Amino acid sequence: MLDTVKKDWFFNVKGDLLAGLVVALALIPEAIAFSIIAGLDPKVGLYASFSMAVIIAFTGGRPGMISAATGAMALLMVTLVKDHGLEQPYSQV
Repeated sequence: MLDTVKKDWFFNVKGDLLAGLVVALALIPEAIAFSIIAGLDPKVGLYASFSMAVIIAFTGGRPGMISAATGAMALLMVTLVKDHGLEQPYSQV
């Protein structure tokens, strides 16, 4: 079991840390820019991108997987935010 964990999680620590740093540095301006395009506060884009990256990292991403699809999401979110707002209040039943 321990050998499997070492093989799957720790065989390329240096490469994984460098890749994570590069992606994180590229993700910050992208998340801010696309959240502004979508008409949202830049913090929303940063939180969403960070959450996606962490969830994918722990649930089993694949090498070369793009985990920060903020560009594609921004195009879809513009219409949704315009029609429904950032937070839709719960209706009272």
